[in-house]
Amino acid sequence: MLYYLFQFLDERYNLPGAGVFQYISFRALGAVITSLLIAAIFGRKIIDTLRNLQIGESIRDLGLEGQMQKRGTPTMGGFIILASLLIPALLFAKLSNVYIVLALVSTIWTGLIGFLDDYIKVFKKNKEGLEGRFKVVGQIGLGMIVGLTLYFNDYVKIRKYAPRLLSTSNVPDVYVDIKSTLTTVPFLKNNEFDYSSLLFGLLPDSYTWIVYVVICIFIITAVSNGANITDGIDGLAAGTSTIIALTVGVLAYLSGNKVFSQYLNIMYIPNSGELVIFCAAFVGACVGFLWYNSYPAQVFMGDTGSLMLGGVIAVLFLAIRKELLIPIVCGIFLVENISVIMQVSYFKYTKKKYGEGRRILLMSPLHHHFQKKGYHEAKIVTRFWIVGIILAVLALATLKLR
Repeated sequence: MLYYLFQFLDERYNLPGAGVFQYISFRALGAVITSLLIAAIFGRKIIDTLRNLQIGESIRDLGLEGQMQKRGTPTMGGFIILASLLIPALLFAKLSNVYIVLALVSTIWTGLIGFLDDYIKVFKKNKEGLEGRFKVVGQIGLGMIVGLTLYFNDYVKIRKYAPRLLSTSNVPDVYVDIKSTLTTVPFLKNNEFDYSSLLFGLLPDSYTWIVYVVICIFIITAVSNGANITDGIDGLAAGTSTIIALTVGVLAYLSGNKVFSQYLNIMYIPNSGELVIFCAAFVGACVGFLWYNSYPAQVFMGDTGSLMLGGVIAVLFLAIRKELLIPIVCGIFLVENISVIMQVSYFKYTKKKYGEGRRILLMSPLHHHFQKKGYHEAKIVTRFWIVGIILAVLALATLKLR
């Protein structure tokens, strides 16, 4: 909104300094500062409101050290993240940008799914929360919206430049904007892959949209659930998401910048640089939430926050066509997901074969395994953050390591 206001003031009244809102870097800085301020100023009020409404976490006794001391800690703290993310994004981003619209829709959509889950747990006293099938239906719905938009929307294109014939700046660039289902494959020199090739020539290319939508659904569901599972100890999900959002912000800036994308020989996606503002607000919201959520937590984000974080991260990667980097950048989410799948699958297999279920880990997800081994949760979180930083650096290194 401020972008359009200052654009009007600049064009109509030539207001000194108003033109600075044209720069992504300035608006990103404004977004992250505003996000931090909202979390700092209103976070305490939101926590007090949740406590007054007796919206406390119902803790199941899993035999973890210090676990029962957290009983009654306010949950649904995801509202702090939602407010700190949505307000700066609405203020500083171009609201006509299709990628920003997708990010905002994804935030609200997944936030509502998480809220319904928390609402059922807290107010209906049902510890299971929203049934898994309804969560999946919601995630499938978002996957369809995102996939169909990215495939059919006329403003979603990639730009291909023709090589310069003369080494002079006076020669204009020759380029063409094309609709495509190309994505980026890390570590390969010719690192573009077209999803239409998954049809294997058995169907016309016009059916590619079906394949693409299915892939979007799978990615959004997997990453959203991965973030949800990771949210098990103080500061883990919020801190990990901060590292991931910073990485996505860098990738979005490079992908949306003509000079850097050509220099790095990566896919140039016009207008995707606007996502830097959203990523900046995302980082500010997570860091601001960590002020209250770091050990010992004064509030839990609940599914209102965790489902939203994962879903939005997945959409951001899809928007900048870097979704194949998700296993690297979101490695913490991936490992946490796999640890649960392995634990449950092995338990069922051994119970069927031997008559009693056996476990691979002391407890799943993985962070609980380390808790069972006697590690303090603050140490577990810090080490997971360090691993997340290493994975982020590795992901950025793929821009040159091919």
